Amino acid sequence: MQVSYKVSGAPRILSLGLLLLIGFAHPGWGQEKDPFLVSTYNQLHQSPKQDIFHALHPMPAGVVYIQHPGEGEKEMREHFRTMKELGFNSLKQIMVAEGWTLEEVQLIALEEGIIPWWYGDGGWEPITPNLLKKLKMDAKLSMAEIRAHPEMQKYQTEVLRQRILRTKAYKAKHGQGPKGAHTAFDPTIGGRGLELNQQGEALFKSWVQSYYGTVDQLNHAWSLRHAGLGSSFSSWVDFEENMEKKVAHRNYRSKMDVFRFKALHGIENIRDRAQQFKDFDPNQPFRAGGEMGLFLPAAYMGVNMEWIADLVKDFGSFYPSTHLSWHFDQTGNEIVRPFYIQASLMNDWFKGGWTGGWESTGGPQQFDGEKNSSDLNAYYVDEGTITQLYLSQMAAGFKGFGIWCWSVRSAGKEGGEYALLDRNNEVTPRAIRLGMIGRAMQKYRDEIWEAHKEPLVGVFNDWNNDAAWGAMSVRGRESFRMFPIESRIGVTRALMNANIPFEFVTPDDLAQGLAERYKIIYLPATIALDTDVLNILEDYVQKGGRLVLDLPGGKFDQYTALLPTGKASQFARLFGVKLHNYQFSGSNKTLGLHGKEWTGFVVDMTSTTAQILANYSNGEPAITTHSYGEGTAVLIGLDLSHQCLKSGQDLAERLLIDYALGDYESPYYCEGALVYRLSSPEADHYYFINDGPATTVSFSSDFTYTDAVDALTGEQVNPDAIPLNADDGRWIRMEK
Repeated sequence: MQVSYKVSGAPRILSLGLLLLIGFAHPGWGQEKDPFLVSTYNQLHQSPKQDIFHALHPMPAGVVYIQHPGEGEKEMREHFRTMKELGFNSLKQIMVAEGWTLEEVQLIALEEGIIPWWYGDGGWEPITPNLLKKLKMDAKLSMAEIRAHPEMQKYQTEVLRQRILRTKAYKAKHGQGPKGAHTAFDPTIGGRGLELNQQGEALFKSWVQSYYGTVDQLNHAWSLRHAGLGSSFSSWVDFEENMEKKVAHRNYRSKMDVFRFKALHGIENIRDRAQQFKDFDPNQPFRAGGEMGLFLPAAYMGVNMEWIADLVKDFGSFYPSTHLSWHFDQTGNEIVRPFYIQASLMNDWFKGGWTGGWESTGGPQQFDGEKNSSDLNAYYVDEGTITQLYLSQMAAGFKGFGIWCWSVRSAGKEGGEYALLDRNNEVTPRAIRLGMIGRAMQKYRDEIWEAHKEPLVGVFNDWNNDAAWGAMSVRGRESFRMFPIESRIGVTRALMNANIPFEFVTPDDLAQGLAERYKIIYLPATIALDTDVLNILEDYVQKGGRLVLDLPGGKFDQYTALLPTGKASQFARLFGVKLHNYQFSGSNKTLGLHGKEWTGFVVDMTSTTAQILANYSNGEPAITTHSYGEGTAVLIGLDLSHQCLKSGQDLAERLLIDYALGDYESPYYCEGALVYRLSSPEADHYYFINDGPATTVSFSSDFTYTDAVDALTGEQVNPDAIPLNADDGRWIRMEK
């Protein structure tokens, strides 16, 4: 059978010698035909540290071991042997009982073949020609053979043992060990939102001067020459002395800059800790990004995850925290689709880098979690839930996991919750299932590292836009700060339900040439549309791309000055319409569209050169399409992505898919299950997620495969009839 679709990625690199010759280049770099711009994608976060990971292909399957009172060496070894037997290979963390030290437990774990850190063999000494020569190993061996070679295993085990001993000596001298992780939020200069302490205020004023360079640039950015937003500064002395007096409360950009400053200050704190950790041991990966829900208004809270990812490329890995009772109350306690959305956000902020689920849930939660959440913030977690979570993470691009936890806390807060084992320290079906996933991850680790998404749609995700919504919420409705987040959930829900492959794309991605990776770019709730981004998108459409903007997109520019939308504007040139007013339907007046009355944002517009696809019930244009160059720009006169926030909005989802895709279709089809795909040169990996009753689904695609097997069991699979258990998932490998 022949592959009937062009596959991204270069031929698999088989030997370390070849890998070294090209400088640990990522798979796909330099390929002649690259429709998904994999070479560009891989270089976005390329660094010497990431090159090491791309050569080694680490795939930790880790858990947190919590030692119970009375557990000694014998019991510990039994735990570690059980972990290894099930398919786990590392310890994300160790919590020791009284009378034991961390290093004592680490050494026991290492003796049992469990690497006692979250990063697994990602913390090995780099494999170089000199090391192979030292160990008398053939450089022509494949990386898989090198990793498994007894001499390499023996050598790297001793490297890890010496790391434990060095850490022990460091702690004896300094009182604590070096910190190998950092959370996202930085509280040192003030609380969340606009709050700055005295130090923060002084640092902010200094930062503004260095960021803008001249007073004229500041006056422009903060729109201080616009009526009602404040008064222009005459000098930096004037700014230092009169900032609070001269900037009006209506000014949004000044508030956005407080959020921006706090995010950048936090980055420097993370950088300092990461560098200290690297100075202690340059081979030990650092991790950053976790302990903050991804459906919170991060920009308003002074956090920029994409900047954290940019930083961590030089030090290690990027990760989220995934705990059901802490991170999903913003989704109304829905978890299945948000699993994939959350993981995709993290992976897509760190394109080409190593992301993983280094702080993820292992068991049920009923009593722990957010203080002000609903009574439904409690969860049933079995092997099906675990499968849905970790297959979604892998499908999004994660390469490994770290589970909180293996064994339960034995008393107090969190007692009896979160764990793979039950409260009696006995193995559960969910522990067995996740161990099977871990074992399959090891088996296919090289393919997974070489695999990429092949998205049809790029979903635009702009921190500055989120900051604008956050600034609006300070004296306006607090719900504004959630609007862009909820809109991203809505558009991706519609895409997932239709099995349309998508990826989040940021302004930085576009600036670095990634636009043409996507046939379609969708801008949900982009109220502050950066004019530099608009220039890139205009070029994208001219070259054949399909651009889709919904409401209230384009109200402001990046500085929250009104974006020109008149007849002679760039906006009108691109979309073929003159936009008069943003309006609202559902309060004093309600407009209909496609047979439904809507509550949400609508618009007054006149077509100049666009084709009108649909009208409101008042006869005015509602949805338009405009041919521009080789491509198309679509304006949806409704906050359609936000309309899809909650499940069951069938009409809104259908309209979004129809108007966003136009004549495009997904390259694969399956009714009755969510399906995610990663494509590698040797095989495609499909992740089937069922969030309903047991069913059998039929799968078809534009691709031709020679074989299909269940990655966990090795069982042959007939794509025409794939059984799925209720509220569960399956990982199917389809060989090319």
